[in-house]
Amino acid sequence: MVKARNLQRVKFAAMAGVVALLAGCGGRTGAPDPLRNAQAPCPEIGILRDAAELTRFRPGAGQDLTAMQLNASLTGFDARCDYAPDRAGLDVTLTPRFSAERGPAATGSTVNIPYMVAVLDGDRILSRAAYQLPVAFPQNVARSRSQGEELSIRIPGLPQAAAQKRVLLGFVLSPEELELNRRRGP
Repeated sequence: MVKARNLQRVKFAAMAGVVALLAGCGGRTGAPDPLRNAQAPCPEIGILRDAAELTRFRPGAGQDLTAMQLNASLTGFDARCDYAPDRAGLDVTLTPRFSAERGPAATGSTVNIPYMVAVLDGDRILSRAAYQLPVAFPQNVARSRSQGEELSIRIPGLPQAAAQKRVLLGFVLSPEELELNRRRGP
């Protein structure tokens, strides 16, 4: 009789263990995802040296300080990378940062500053998108620091291949503005 009770306890304990194992498997479907908590690689992200500054002058007035309407700089960016759904590449999220100075020749208190983001594979441009940063200067304030909108860029392909691309930020410049930047240097 004592042996029968012990046997029943062993059977009950074994069944409880099986039930616990089955309960632990209840939420899973398919194989575990090894990349679920993995850190996605990021491509090289930077600011295009020749397009890091934007200085605008009053048309026809030359490039004198008194003719300056705007001087802006790309001061940096925040970036993060995630795997795209279905491993379709990388999703890069960028938030650019700017500083702007209203010049003596400025006629209004607001200005739209054009900038772009490009994805490159070597020297070949894969994609390029242009944006506008609206900047408002309060009365009697000549300088402002701003943050652009959060941008999402999908780089298609296998994540490791997508991480080999480059992402560059810069201002959209006229030929004269680009030449001024090249004369001034970095």
